[in-house]
Amino acid sequence: MSAEEHPQTNPLIPKQSRTPYHISGKPEKQDLVDEYKGKNLDALRTPALIIDRAVFARNCAKMHENAKALGARFRAHVKSHKTPEGTRLQLLSNADETHSIVVSTVMEVCEVFRAGLMADGTVKDVLYGLPMAPNKIADLSALTDELAAVGASMRILIDHPDQVKVIEAWESTKANHRRWSVFVKVDCGSHRRAGLKPDTPAFEHLLRAVLASPSISIYGFYTHAGHSYASTSFEEASNFLLGEVNAVNAAATLALSIIANTPGMDHPREAFVLSIGATPTANAATEALKARVESGLNGVLELHAGNYPLLDLQQLNTSLIGPSDIAQRVLATVISYYPGRGEGGSDEAMCDAGALAMSKDTGPRPGYGDVIGKPWRLSRVSQEHGILTMMSPASFSLGPLQGDGGLKLGDMVQIVGQHACLTLAGYPWYYVVDSDVSDGNVVVDVWVPWKGW
Repeated sequence: MSAEEHPQTNPLIPKQSRTPYHISGKPEKQDLVDEYKGKNLDALRTPALIIDRAVFARNCAKMHENAKALGARFRAHVKSHKTPEGTRLQLLSNADETHSIVVSTVMEVCEVFRAGLMADGTVKDVLYGLPMAPNKIADLSALTDELAAVGASMRILIDHPDQVKVIEAWESTKANHRRWSVFVKVDCGSHRRAGLKPDTPAFEHLLRAVLASPSISIYGFYTHAGHSYASTSFEEASNFLLGEVNAVNAAATLALSIIANTPGMDHPREAFVLSIGATPTANAATEALKARVESGLNGVLELHAGNYPLLDLQQLNTSLIGPSDIAQRVLATVISYYPGRGEGGSDEAMCDAGALAMSKDTGPRPGYGDVIGKPWRLSRVSQEHGILTMMSPASFSLGPLQGDGGLKLGDMVQIVGQHACLTLAGYPWYYVVDSDVSDGNVVVDVWVPWKGW
């Protein structure tokens, strides 16, 4: 799976970069399973990333139920864990199944392919979920061909008219022309990350360029309410979801109006896909909300999310999940203790999970993570040092309390961080436990994530 080589005669097509997935180094899964399967967590080198497979699977099934309740298809974002095992659980649950995914890197597409998830029919539809970079078009073109050979579809995201020009320039170099399947990215609020607001002249200019292009076919409109992470209630998250629906539907309505009023422009053969979602808004998807969104839709609704199998403190703060829904945590060891050093003469402790083990993402809750079963918080981090401070009983939510709640040198603690997606990125492999099989303290598998871009 190599990038197509073309003479760089068109200034719109820069020198192409490549994703050398075939030489990407990863630990061998079977070696890790042989070494760790059956071991108790207290035998692991810390810091270590722990995933409870039973909770992960329940969260996947719940999201399938949410999509069905909303009357929507579901597209699973795999960027949080980046593993074949996690991807299978996201797509095939005891509640439903889907075959559509979103990825955040070209490497993820390559690794999904290499893991056989397309060849066996688990994955049939892939969206590369960043706006297309001109220096990646060769790899994306080659991947589109590779996926088509096994019956899978590749789609890309665009949000700028120059991306249309790049695609057209690329296709002009080829003997056999294709129409790229695209989602147009829509900005649905104040997140200001990618996409354009559908009620702006800039969006209409982009849409007209896409609709007029002989090299592009609009598959649908895609939005993500990243600002919904600020939700603290079901009502707030529901309103963010409605905002997502309104944004993509406005985009589809504008597209159909342009088509209807442009002589010679063909009406789409299939309904546009209106793709909405973020973990907070997806967790607010209910049958009651379905009645508020299904009337007047100019397309087929699709729900997408990525953090939901794992969850974290940011999601806990939305009040849409509980502590028992969180499937991941970091195992760390207390490596020093400082009586009376903290605020108001309270004690502090040091653990071996610092910024590289937890990330420096924050959230509405203070600090970088909370300890399970102990009223302690990871309040300060440097590269490999984590400083644990005592919290008030009112702030302690990851119970039940273990022992007297104290810590001492050598104790192992389990910490739930603020943002699972960034925390997992720091680990070469994840230790998997299963609370449905044992007490959740024995390794039953090891998952090795895909790395690189």
